[in-house]
Amino acid sequence: MQPKKNDKVDLSKNSGLYFAIGLALILFISWQAIEWKTYDKDLYGYEALNVDEEDDEDIPITEQLKTPPPPPPPPPPAPEVIEVVEDEEEVEETVIESTETNEEEIVEIVEVEEEFEEVDVPFAVIEDVPIFPGCEKVDKSQRRDCFQ
Repeated sequence: MQPKKNDKVDLSKNSGLYFAIGLALILFISWQAIEWKTYDKDLYGYEALNVDEEDDEDIPITEQLKTPPPPPPPPPPAPEVIEVVEDEEEVEETVIESTETNEEEIVEIVEVEEEFEEVDVPFAVIEDVPIFPGCEKVDKSQRRDCFQ
């Protein structure tokens, strides 16, 4: 079946292109409508302001008083005379030994004994006697006997 319309006149062949152009055009117009700024020109009444050019004041020319220049600053104090003292004292230089170790050198292991300090706790401070298994149900007065 042959189409009745001429192929050159058929608009449906480029309908996707026309649709994309239409969307882009509508998007541009809506963006411009959102960004449109208007200014209220009647907000300020410029005609109500009375600005006269006669308000300029004439400033009288006055003679500047010549003040004497400030006195010069005092000269800086003379530097102290540095006395050169000859170093006649001999100082022995200490020889610093090398801290690097040799692979053949024997390393001595030193055992450090830690001192344990016992803390004496007075029995008057301890209120409750420790509870051991089997002594849970015994009265407080009998727990010491159960402990021993």
